[in-house]
Amino acid sequence: MIVPTQRAVALALAAAPLALLLGALRPEGWLLGVAWALGIAVLVLLDGLLARRIVRADLALAAPATAEVGDRVTLTGATPGLAYAVEATPPLDPADAPLAFTAARRGTARIVRLWARVAGPLGLAWRQRSAAQDGEVRILPDLRPVREQGMRQFLRSRQFGARIRPESGDGTEFQSLTDFQPGMERRAIDWKSSARHLSLLAREYRTERDNSVVFAVDCGRAMSDPVDGLPRIDRAVSAALLAAFVALKSGDTVRLFGFAGRPVADSGSVNGARGFATLHRTAAELDYGNRESNYTLSLVSLDQRLQRRSLVILFTEFTDPTSAELMLAAAARMHKRHRLLFVLFHDVELDRVVDARPQSADDIVRANVAHALLRERRIVIERLKRLGIDVLEANPDDLALALAERYVRDRERP
Repeated sequence: MIVPTQRAVALALAAAPLALLLGALRPEGWLLGVAWALGIAVLVLLDGLLARRIVRADLALAAPATAEVGDRVTLTGATPGLAYAVEATPPLDPADAPLAFTAARRGTARIVRLWARVAGPLGLAWRQRSAAQDGEVRILPDLRPVREQGMRQFLRSRQFGARIRPESGDGTEFQSLTDFQPGMERRAIDWKSSARHLSLLAREYRTERDNSVVFAVDCGRAMSDPVDGLPRIDRAVSAALLAAFVALKSGDTVRLFGFAGRPVADSGSVNGARGFATLHRTAAELDYGNRESNYTLSLVSLDQRLQRRSLVILFTEFTDPTSAELMLAAAARMHKRHRLLFVLFHDVELDRVVDARPQSADDIVRANVAHALLRERRIVIERLKRLGIDVLEANPDDLALALAERYVRDRERP
């Protein structure tokens, strides 16, 4: 395709005042303006034909496979000297250059179409060609806070791991008896052995490793709603990656699982520090959904994929009693085989509505509705606890560190 340049358009438009001036001086002179415009059109055609031909190999693009949120993503055309333009889907937002974009949020951006063009020798025409593309760029969560906070939590757990031992139960292995020292838990005292030896003795346990930890993230409509300025799912992914980093460093096996109306992402079980890269890539597939979450299908699918008893950390949100009932039924079935920890964001926005001083009748209505929603939420949380399911609820900004600390404390509790 041959397209005129701005120079050709400007020269063609210059024929209009020329034809008007000649028409005013000599009536038959306006034909010169028409001849001028036709001459420019012929030159544009010739210039386009003389331009370098664009072949199929020129319509290729080099793009990074992954980028982190907030990064500048720069694409590169296959042939230097050609001008390129790209159509890309969100979460890539156009930047200040033709092939430059900004990674606005998590997700998978697709390169839809690529245009390439080259100017003719006179600079009056572009020879242009386009082709559909099927490339994609995964926008991953920013790992800088995860690395910093996760390493801090891991080092903290290592400092206390010499004395504090994991919780008794599945997989706990008794190691030896030792003299009771100040700072040890009283429940660690072995009273029978202490009576036989006339000395206060405590049980030591071998620190558990290779525990199975599953981070299940709800990607449904409720989790896509913002809380305190950010979508819940973004906060959940950051908290999951932070806790997963600590778990991998501690020697446990970790899995990242996402679901909405059906399972949407599954990293599989990974271990070791290198396995974190797999979790990082899987996190990009946890996109923002607009459907209600199907807890029954999703949790049953997860249960079938797990080959051993695991700690399932579930990030979710419930907005109505019906969805809460379905969630409770699915959680009760899964709790028979696995240990569950529900992670919830404290709804600070509803708290602000309840605590705000009303200025009108509408404010009173909003406060009553918010109070009813919070009451229903507390009822669901209490029912979870009565089923024997652990619940962690924290403010949005504090949840990531609260979850990492909870994991370290529970893992090393005697």
